[in-house]
Amino acid sequence: MLEQLFGLGQHNTTLRREILAGATTFLTMAYIIFVNPQILAATGMDQGSVFVATCLAAAFGSAFMGLYANYPVALAPGMGLNAYFTYGVVLGMGHSWQVALGAVFLSGVIFFAISVTPVREWIVNAIPMSLKMAISAGIGLFLGIIGLQAAGIIVDHPATLVTLGDLAAWPPILAAIGFVLMAALDSRRIPGAIIISILVVTAIGVALGVSPTGGLFSMPPSIAPTFLEMDITGALDIGLAAIIFAFLFVDLFDNTGTLIGVAHRAGLLDKDGKLPRIGRALTVDSTAAMVGAALGTSTTTSYIESAAGVKAGGRTGLTAVVVAILFLAALFLAPLAGMIPAYATAPALLFVACMMTRGLTEIDWEDVTEYAPAVVTALAMPFTFSIANGIAFGFITYAAVKLLSGRWQQIHPAVAVLAILFIVKFAFIGG
Repeated sequence: MLEQLFGLGQHNTTLRREILAGATTFLTMAYIIFVNPQILAATGMDQGSVFVATCLAAAFGSAFMGLYANYPVALAPGMGLNAYFTYGVVLGMGHSWQVALGAVFLSGVIFFAISVTPVREWIVNAIPMSLKMAISAGIGLFLGIIGLQAAGIIVDHPATLVTLGDLAAWPPILAAIGFVLMAALDSRRIPGAIIISILVVTAIGVALGVSPTGGLFSMPPSIAPTFLEMDITGALDIGLAAIIFAFLFVDLFDNTGTLIGVAHRAGLLDKDGKLPRIGRALTVDSTAAMVGAALGTSTTTSYIESAAGVKAGGRTGLTAVVVAILFLAALFLAPLAGMIPAYATAPALLFVACMMTRGLTEIDWEDVTEYAPAVVTALAMPFTFSIANGIAFGFITYAAVKLLSGRWQQIHPAVAVLAILFIVKFAFIGG
C-alpha cells in the first residue's frame, strides 16, 4: 500500500528512512506549537484553543501534502505571518482577530484560484528577484524586533522610539542564553535545536523561580473559542484589501520558494529545473490556509525546515504524513505549551529572523535600481510594523526608481499596476 501511495522504490527510499526523516522535520519545526499560541494570544484569542488549532492545521496541511502531492514538505502556521496577524493587523490597525482570520481565509481562497490557473506563473515571474529576497529579509527583521521586544532586550522610549531594556533582569539573560544555545546546536547539525533550547531555557527559568511550574500532558483543550469564528463579511471591507493581499503575496512566494528549495535538495526537480506537480502542491498550501483560518490560526504554509528531513533521507510524501501524525500526538502537550514563557520563545523569533535575513545576500548590490528598493522594503516592515506597508513601499520605490532611471522597460506590467494601486491606497485610504 505504501509503495502504491508514495512510490518508495521509485524514489530510492525506505519506510525506516521516511519515518526518521519525518521525525527530524517535526523536531525542527515543533517550536511552532509553543510560539504560535503565545503570539496569537496577544490578540485576545484563547491560547489553549490556538494551540489545538496550530496542531490540527499542521497535521491537516502536512498529511494533505504527503497524500495528494507526494512531497516531503510539512506545513504549519507560518512565522512572520503570525506576527503580522497579531502586531500588524489586530494590535496595530485595530481590527478584531475574527476579521483577521477572515482576511486569512479570503487570501487562501484567492491563492486557491491562482493555483489552478496560469495566473500563478504570471505573478511569480512578474516580481523581480530583488523584491522577493527583500520581502523574505524584511519579514526576518520584523520577527527580529518582535523577538528582542518579547525578551525585554529592547523597550520603548519617548525620544528614540527604542532603547535597551534592563539587561540585569533574568528574562533578557535567559533569552540571550537561549539564542546562543540555538545557534551552537544548529552549528553542530543537531535536529531540533530550536525546541531543545526553548525547553532548556524554560527549565532554567523554573529552577530559578522565574517561571511557574506546570504539568506536561493532558487531554487537548477545547477548540470552540476559535473554531469557525472568522469574520469573512468584515474582512471584505475595502480597507482590508491590502491586508488580504499581504497575506496572499507572502504566502504565495514563501510557498513557491520553499517548495522549489526543498525539492532541489531532494533531487525532485525535472531536467528543466521545474517542480512537477507544483499545481497540486500549491493547491495543498491554499487549502491549508483556508482550513487553518477556519480552525482558528494565522496562515498555514510550507516550512523550509522540511529540508532537515530531506537531508535525513526523506524523498516522498510519507515523510510529511509522519510529521502530521506527530503533530496530532503533540495535542496532548497543552500544559507544557502553556508553561513556556515569552523569554524562552523570543530567541526562536530572533533565530528564525537570522535565517530569513540572509535573503539580502542574493540581491544585486552593483545595481542601485535593484538594491535601493530592496533595502526600503526590508526596513519598512519592522519600522512600520507591517509586512503590507513594506511590500507597498518596495513596489512603489522599484517602479519609480526604474522609471526615473530611464529603465522603464524593466518594469513588469504587474509591478507597475500594483505600484499605482498602492499609491492610490496611501493617498485615499491611508496606511
